Amino acid sequence: MKVVVNKMSESKDSGNIFIYNIGTLATPLGNSARKGNEHNDIQIIRNAYVLIQDGIIIEVGESENTDADPNHILCRHNKFKENTTFFDAKKSLVTPGFVDCHTHLVFGGWRHKEFPLKLAGVPYLDILKQGGGILNSVESTREASFDELFGKAHSLLDECLKGGVTTVEAKSGYGLDLETEVKCLEVSNKLNSEHAVDIVSTYMGAHAMPKEYENNRQVYINLMINEVIPFVSNQKLAEFCDVFCELSAFNVEESKEILRVAKKHGLGLKMHADEINNLEGASTATELGCISAEHLIKISDDGIRAIANSDTIAVCLPCTSFYLNEDFAPAKKIIEAGGSVALATDFNPGSTPNLNMLLAVCMACYKYRLSPSEALTAATLNAAASIGRADTIGSLETGKKGDLVIWNAENLDYLFYRYGTNLAKNVIKSGHIVVT
Repeated sequence: MKVVVNKMSESKDSGNIFIYNIGTLATPLGNSARKGNEHNDIQIIRNAYVLIQDGIIIEVGESENTDADPNHILCRHNKFKENTTFFDAKKSLVTPGFVDCHTHLVFGGWRHKEFPLKLAGVPYLDILKQGGGILNSVESTREASFDELFGKAHSLLDECLKGGVTTVEAKSGYGLDLETEVKCLEVSNKLNSEHAVDIVSTYMGAHAMPKEYENNRQVYINLMINEVIPFVSNQKLAEFCDVFCELSAFNVEESKEILRVAKKHGLGLKMHADEINNLEGASTATELGCISAEHLIKISDDGIRAIANSDTIAVCLPCTSFYLNEDFAPAKKIIEAGGSVALATDFNPGSTPNLNMLLAVCMACYKYRLSPSEALTAATLNAAASIGRADTIGSLETGKKGDLVIWNAENLDYLFYRYGTNLAKNVIKSGHIVVT
């Protein structure tokens, strides 16, 4: 498998590509998150083609002949003939590139030493109290250099790309001080400028209470709202601010205080909500106008109704439930109530060290009981909407980025049936072949 990981401005090809002989093209449509039954409304085109100019899709259609002669289509686009790459999909399935809209990509060290504790059934919050969990990663991240963090995250993005992920949200939260949080966000921004995968950065200083502030909670909160958030906003280091609203992290009132300040500084709002305990975080997220409420394992019926009656997207993370041996979020119930659901890996060193987005989507079918169409929508268009990108990515239609995956599969049923197997054959990013 050949992988091109540099940003497209440095590529030699033009970003013009004609992908033909597509057996089945499957994509949601639109520029906003799908709600309720709309999750199933995907477009299926047989014998399809996609024409991309300068990285942007200009035409998606059905070939008029089964041989799918590329010149038959390009006769209407003569100016592209000389510098257009012709790519035969060989009757394969094509979908939009996956959008992994919840990761903790940048961190130092790993936490495999906690694995025996998890196997013994020690609860996550107890591991945290013993100096493990997030605080263990904080120590390793503070000690790591910029170059060490960058090199590690870069190789992880290579892995994402090979699996069909073309855009990733990367949260900070393993620094918990001004210097290290900024360092991690700068790593994410450099990755966004250099790696083929697009990165959307989220500041999450409210991930845990640092050891040095455990008896001075408000002092740390004041540091975030008076120093870190203004700096992050002014330097354009992040687009969003996230808070871990949980009993052993930040309570509801603290979460509101932090997010309201973030909003004043122009950051979009996200919330880790109702993961371990139900604090009515989902309802709080909708009240604050958060673009997403994430995890939601313990969401209440009131929380589900709040999500359904709002534009807040429920980002569900099945791999976390699997790894922690916890309940699975009621994603199907949220959809049936009329809400919007997105899927992501929640990749992080502690609660789910997994970057396989296809596995997360397969698991959503098995454990959330999502249909293949619902799962595709949740992993592409709705995931894009949860990071403010639904107008440019998440579906294959005119005017959007040419981000797509050619799968070693004939249809969605087969793709999501083969869990645990990387079936990504080719990945196209902004019209450039990056995995072949």
